[in-house]
Amino acid sequence: MPPFLTDGAYVNLVLLHFMISVRILALILSASVFMLPSLPNPVKFWLAVMLSIAVAPVSDASIVTEALGSLSFLLIMAAREFLIGAAIGFVSGIPLYALQLSGFMDGTFMGLNMMNIFDPMSEAQTSVTAQMTYMLAIWFYLHWDGHILLIRALAESMRLMPVGVSLWESSDSIPFVDWMQRIFVLAMKISLPVFGAVVLSDVGLGFVARTVPQMNVFALGIPLKISVGLFVLLTIFPGIVDIFHGEIENAVSLALESVLFLR
Repeated sequence: MPPFLTDGAYVNLVLLHFMISVRILALILSASVFMLPSLPNPVKFWLAVMLSIAVAPVSDASIVTEALGSLSFLLIMAAREFLIGAAIGFVSGIPLYALQLSGFMDGTFMGLNMMNIFDPMSEAQTSVTAQMTYMLAIWFYLHWDGHILLIRALAESMRLMPVGVSLWESSDSIPFVDWMQRIFVLAMKISLPVFGAVVLSDVGLGFVARTVPQMNVFALGIPLKISVGLFVLLTIFPGIVDIFHGEIENAVSLALESVLFLR
């Protein structure tokens, strides 16, 4: 009875799973939802291996077995898969980055950025409001199955950019500029109500300082701006959640568009 797979088929299968694992591992390492410090590195590695087994049947790719004879070609293929996975994970985090940026701006408006906390995810100092909004964004992202949408986008990328295709084409435009524009526009859209409320409180304090000179406006202004900013932030947060929910799928679509120049 002939063997189920020939030697060349075994080599092609091993290379296929290896390249898919590299793409998935890059996605896990770059996507904010998978970068939680509570997720150990061995779990990320085995998650990439298991997802490669699940995604391989839909990839419909044929890797050239002669790639084993050229180390440079193997490295180029692996680097391409890593860039594709990293780009999908990084660009798809637009809502998370925008909400974190809006929290940083809100903290600046309210004066809370004078004290920072240590962020264990980025290993850097960040503001209290930025960390609060970022953790809430992670929770809502998982609640609305954003991580499953990322895996579906990864499977779709196998169809758009098959594994093992050595032809590199350049598209007319690279939408990374659009990615940065979306982050800042979305962050400003979320932060404008808090900014307006803080400006109005400053105007009111200016009138108080002119009418009641005996009152220490500087001592009154700090807790007033913090209270007004937090009140407005809590009031508009349901609208922020709706905006955040609408941007999750758009960000994943942009992530798939952004890696087409690697096709």
